[in-house]
Amino acid sequence: MMKKKLCFPDWIPLLLLCHLHLPTLVCSKHHGNPANDLVEIINQNRTAQKLERLNDNPGLGCMALQYVELCKGNCSGNSAVNCKPPTDDFTEVFAPNCGVELPTIGTITGHIVGCQSKYTEPSLAFANVLVKDKKSLSVLRNKSHSEVGIGLIGFHKGPFFWCVLFSNGGTNSSFVLEDRGEGIKQKKGCYSGSAFPCNAGHRSAMLFNYIITFSYLFISLLNQI
Repeated sequence: MMKKKLCFPDWIPLLLLCHLHLPTLVCSKHHGNPANDLVEIINQNRTAQKLERLNDNPGLGCMALQYVELCKGNCSGNSAVNCKPPTDDFTEVFAPNCGVELPTIGTITGHIVGCQSKYTEPSLAFANVLVKDKKSLSVLRNKSHSEVGIGLIGFHKGPFFWCVLFSNGGTNSSFVLEDRGEGIKQKKGCYSGSAFPCNAGHRSAMLFNYIITFSYLFISLLNQI
């Protein structure tokens, strides 16, 4: 007996296909790493003011991640982070945790830290969390900066943190990661310029992507019966 073909409205595959591509757009334009998107946004803002573009330094970015990972539980209601790690932590904690070669640690010329109750896409994080007043805008546009590194992390049932570190170091000579630039892989969070996949609270979006993909394939298979 011939099996009856299961039919679905034409709009269902189209709807599923739209949802299939949505998480990719939400997560990041740079292979799922929103820290890289923030670097690009910062450089666009600087070049619009005829300032020098900043070099994306992964060693500095990893240390920015260490900075905000230490600040868990210090997010106020106005997106401010009430946390200031001791200066020695940069050389004694952050650098070793990242695999940054100690002789290459340069000067931190500025930093911006912000937090929010949940993840916000890079453009909104830039405008609403990080650069929301004249003070942070002044730090962003400081002419002494030559490098930037960004770290971000979300905590389970907790806030999401962003940190931007600036330096006046030279390209490829400051905050150098060991093991030919690989450094130490981080178990949580994202940082700009990373060679490793980002893991900063986008698991739900990725899982949703996979579910929709298999659903779409399953429906297509049923229609072939």
